[in-house]
Amino acid sequence: MQPAILSNPASAAASEDERRAAERSAQAARRRSILCVLGAAATFAVAAACVKALHGSVPVMQVIFFRNLLAIPVLLALAMAGARQAGGLMAMLSTSRPFAHVQRVIYGLMGMFGSFYGYIHLPMATVTALGFTMPFFLAALCVPMLGEKLKPSRLLPMVFGFAGVLVMLRPWEGVGETGLPLVPVLVVLMGAVGWALAMITIRRMGENGESGTTIVLWFAFGGSLVGGLAALPEWIWPEPWQWALLLAVGVISAFAQLLMTAAYRSGEATLLAPFEYSGIVWTTLLGAMIWAEWPDFWSIVGILALVGAGLGMWWRDTRPVAAG
Repeated sequence: MQPAILSNPASAAASEDERRAAERSAQAARRRSILCVLGAAATFAVAAACVKALHGSVPVMQVIFFRNLLAIPVLLALAMAGARQAGGLMAMLSTSRPFAHVQRVIYGLMGMFGSFYGYIHLPMATVTALGFTMPFFLAALCVPMLGEKLKPSRLLPMVFGFAGVLVMLRPWEGVGETGLPLVPVLVVLMGAVGWALAMITIRRMGENGESGTTIVLWFAFGGSLVGGLAALPEWIWPEPWQWALLLAVGVISAFAQLLMTAAYRSGEATLLAPFEYSGIVWTTLLGAMIWAEWPDFWSIVGILALVGAGLGMWWRDTRPVAAG
């Protein structure tokens, strides 16, 4: 009969210490990721406030042009930092799917135009809430474009979310009379469709081996080119205060994107996604403090319906599947 093998108490204690240290490190990483998402949501809200502060005095496409152009130096600096490991900057920019990048630029500019137009004509919190329809459009578009099946668990949140949009519009009171103006709402929703199409295009490119850096850089270049050309017919030479706001939109947006990228690089998407909804808090506060955009009862009901529907879809998609 073989003697029992006794474990080394010192070795067991060391292993337990290592496990606890790894757990503390993971917890710290999760906290940093959550803080990065919260910071990104806040800084995106500040960039949105800068767009709204222009009051439409600069054409939307010109704002989009500067927003993308001013992001290029930041993105190039980040790309250069990792270019050596990736075979150089030209290797990072090389692509075998130029048409996919064209689609990405078109859809991304569509989404950006919808958001910026909305910030000029609607309360900031309303635009943010309407932007939360993007996951619903994404779930619906994945059926014909990616061949996915629409999960029954997603149908109820989608219906609930779009019901929230109707509540915000208040068609029973006459659209555009006491509710929200119809055209800006439709433009913002069109932008949400654009963001959803952009996400599908990015997913396809990722599945075909295109790197994230390549996708981001080509969008910045393409967005600047297309935005600049589209802005030419209505181009105005900005005044000093407009230059300051345009610069702020570009720099703050780039900083927000860096925070969001850092968050998702080290944190799980299922953990971080709900914290993106904090953006509605910041846009509501900024809109109320600067422009006295206090949401009324029906706006609050609609916003809560949209946020609740989005969180409900996230919860249903990420909860553990029961065994058996």
